[in-house]
Amino acid sequence: MNQISKTGTNTESTGRWGAELLGGGGARFRLWTQGQNAIWLRHRGRDIPMHDAGGGWFQLTVAEASAGDAYMFVLPDGKAVPDPASRAQAGNVHGPSLIVDPRYPWQNSRWRGRPWEEAVISEIHIGAFTPEGTFRAAAQKLKHLAETGITAIEVMPVAQFAGNRGWGYDGVLHYAPHSAYGTPADFKAFIDTAHGLGIMVLLDVVYNHFGPEGNYLHGYAPGFFRKDRQTPWGAAIDFGREPVRRFFIENALYWIDEFQLDGLRLDAVEQIHDTSEKHVLSALAEEVKTAFADRQVHLVVEDQRNLVELLVRDENGAVNAYEAEWNDDFHHVAHIVATGETVGHYKPFADQLWHKLRLALQHGFIYPDRTDPPALPVGERCYLPPTAFVDFLQNHDQIGNRAFGERLVSLSDPDMLDALTAILLLSPHIPFLFMGEEYGERRPFYFFTDYTGELAKIVREGRMAEAEGFGGLKAGKTAADLPDPNALSTFEHSKLDWQWRESEGGRKSLVFVAELLKLRKTHIVPLLRESWAIESGVVEAPEGGVAVWWKFAHRTLALRANLSEQPLILPPVAGTVIYERYGKEAKASENVELPPHSVIFAIEFSGQMEL
Repeated sequence: MNQISKTGTNTESTGRWGAELLGGGGARFRLWTQGQNAIWLRHRGRDIPMHDAGGGWFQLTVAEASAGDAYMFVLPDGKAVPDPASRAQAGNVHGPSLIVDPRYPWQNSRWRGRPWEEAVISEIHIGAFTPEGTFRAAAQKLKHLAETGITAIEVMPVAQFAGNRGWGYDGVLHYAPHSAYGTPADFKAFIDTAHGLGIMVLLDVVYNHFGPEGNYLHGYAPGFFRKDRQTPWGAAIDFGREPVRRFFIENALYWIDEFQLDGLRLDAVEQIHDTSEKHVLSALAEEVKTAFADRQVHLVVEDQRNLVELLVRDENGAVNAYEAEWNDDFHHVAHIVATGETVGHYKPFADQLWHKLRLALQHGFIYPDRTDPPALPVGERCYLPPTAFVDFLQNHDQIGNRAFGERLVSLSDPDMLDALTAILLLSPHIPFLFMGEEYGERRPFYFFTDYTGELAKIVREGRMAEAEGFGGLKAGKTAADLPDPNALSTFEHSKLDWQWRESEGGRKSLVFVAELLKLRKTHIVPLLRESWAIESGVVEAPEGGVAVWWKFAHRTLALRANLSEQPLILPPVAGTVIYERYGKEAKASENVELPPHSVIFAIEFSGQMEL
């Protein structure tokens, strides 16, 4: 692995990919190729032959190299390419890479992370989080998140991609923070600031594909990709080759080590195809846990298959591989409840809606180990602890892939949205908010890129098909009305409106969320510490009503909610009420007739609550 020390100081590395400064001076450069008989290093105006180290590897140690130097690799045909493991770029993805000194003066070097049960996550996009769109500017807003009760940030991918703006999922230089956001040191300063405020930082990484522009590996290392398997974005990566496996495993270790990150979120792991004896996902998790046993490091996945095996715990409740998964199942049923939309991705969740909402709250996945067609689970078992599920009402996908990027605040009744927010933030699952959601941000979040020519056309034309999966077009709108992903205005209109935070509506939303998060810290987090293995169940309730309970070691948490448009009689709770929210009508009477959009959470010592 990359032997940069865990405090960010540089030692001589035994790493394989990229350019690294050596402790005694100079730098070592390494590149893996396939079918190339010679490679040159372009550095300080000279093309220097690299040594053939065998197995496709070329290596060179240059005594006079230093931090900040630009370099490229030159192929036999004379084409110069950036380092695929570049730590920083001098400009765009096509130009020179830079040697980076990994040392950084950490102000919070004693930070060791936070337990996962304390996580309340805010997803942010560095470019759209502030008007400036930089790491340094984003760091200035972190105090706001800490004061609200946010304990973790999930940063959308920052690996260098083509152009100056984009979501980040088309990165091609997986080790280099995007130059439009700032330098590697700027990213470290952002993370250091977050740690000083008690906030964990997780980075979204994309190990399932490379972006369509700026990836030169196909030309000099075609074996990096499989010829027999495709992903939605092109040829699948060949994780059966050891140099390819090392590229991504070392990448995970690099981000967590050198940048002191508290974890990673792995994008769309169902598209990581590997038939090796040990799957690369398992190997990656093992190496991360071994390397950072003295820190609380959390690995999260996005997986359309809902594979339970990725998330299982051992007999003591310790995580075997991955801490948690994004729970699209909960989102989809909650979205239907909030908006009434039942097309596209939401269609499979529309029938038995209330049963499925209860399943999502009780178990996490509605469709564990998803089959085609998906099958509902049998029995009342809790196959995973509640902390294995990251629940959300909104994220970048669910907003930005809509035709017009609307947030739920523009799509749902305010009382319904408040009720669902209360359920999200007080359930025992890990809650997740999209940037600005805590203060009721009104601005849309669009899909935006910075492509030109034919690639821009392809992306523009593909937006309609994507939007069909997320609610389709509004009445009276056509594909011609869709925002152009490549227009600068589309990006600019996706930036947060921090002035709304100071408005009457913004302050009201912020107080509402902050109070819920205080209750979560006081009541829910201690429950999660009691035991990792729990029992859960549902109590019979009419359509539109939710009655769910979660039994921990010594106490039971119960939820009663009326998410319909008319009063409902729901089973009573006998425990201590920690939260109650009612809609526009009067409070619930003693016979537990709850008005619309009502939510009650209660806690009682196990065995004493009426369930």
